[in-house]
Amino acid sequence: MFRVYKLRDVVRIDPSKLDREIEEVAFEELRKRYEGLKDRNLGIVLAITNIKVDPIGYIPMGDGAPYHRVEFDVLTYVPIVGEIVEGIVETIGRMGITIRIGPIEGFVHISQISDDEVRYDPVSNTLICKNTKRVISQGDIVRARITTVSLGPQQRLPRINMTMKQPYLGKLEWIESSSKKS
Repeated sequence: MFRVYKLRDVVRIDPSKLDREIEEVAFEELRKRYEGLKDRNLGIVLAITNIKVDPIGYIPMGDGAPYHRVEFDVLTYVPIVGEIVEGIVETIGRMGITIRIGPIEGFVHISQISDDEVRYDPVSNTLICKNTKRVISQGDIVRARITTVSLGPQQRLPRINMTMKQPYLGKLEWIESSSKKS
């Protein structure tokens, strides 16, 4: 789920950058500090927008740089257990598929792709359902439900596991063809 949060912080403006616009320098500093940040409460910070810099800064003793209060919005992505997402199949392997969902990837184990028996074909690099002969290839668009999200402290990005074994989940072509039959 994408979310927008309003945050406040204080930014140090390096004296060597005082010849530039204060908003521009503050934006650079905030991007370095926040973009890509993984936080249990915020999620994954994707972008910084709507920066408002207090023009009156302060210079602490012993530092020749001004510090300015800033207010800004952050666009974040928070994967939520139970959320249904659509994404593009990025990689296919004998263990399953990875799906690009927004800024991150999720994993669907081969046992969670279909109620049908699914096998990996290394020659065509596809997954094939045994009875229905349905095929999943790289670049296909699929719909899945997030089943687990792991945000370990050593992980740069969350580990997301998903399933496609429920009604109205799977490759979009499969969903469309099954809804036309009903």
